[in-house]
Amino acid sequence: MPVVTAQAVVPVDPATAFAVSQSTGAVRRRWDPFISEQHFLDGAAVAAKDVRTFTRQRFGFSMVSRYVSYAPPRNVGMVMETGPWFFTKLGGGWRFTAVPEGTLAVWKYNFSCRPAWIAPIAEWVGMRVLGFEIRRRLAGFVRGCSDPQVLDAVRR
Repeated sequence: MPVVTAQAVVPVDPATAFAVSQSTGAVRRRWDPFISEQHFLDGAAVAAKDVRTFTRQRFGFSMVSRYVSYAPPRNVGMVMETGPWFFTKLGGGWRFTAVPEGTLAVWKYNFSCRPAWIAPIAEWVGMRVLGFEIRRRLAGFVRGCSDPQVLDAVRR
């Protein structure tokens, strides 16, 4: 299964980095260039293990994912339950570790594509496209961890 990883150091403590990563609504859209819409499902008001979310990507693709781990301020993991037709599976995890400069954020995603006869080519393309998107999204996260409005919102 292909794996895409990106990492960056942000100048905040792990608890703040985690809080930024789990922000929602306008605060999330301020730093996250990947999403155009995101909300909790099934009446959930906050993220937690087994909570489901709906996410629409900026090009219109959408998915429902479920948190499989939620351990502030260290890590969070999700799996896709439904999503774009070309993914058989998609999962991701974000880990936050204290370093002298602040927090090392490591984002890792794994996926597989369908149909099987084209999966090797689709996964090769997916490594590049998803890799680009994850690096772009992580760059937004880095900016968010230095944005006074984002930081003020997550510290409230």
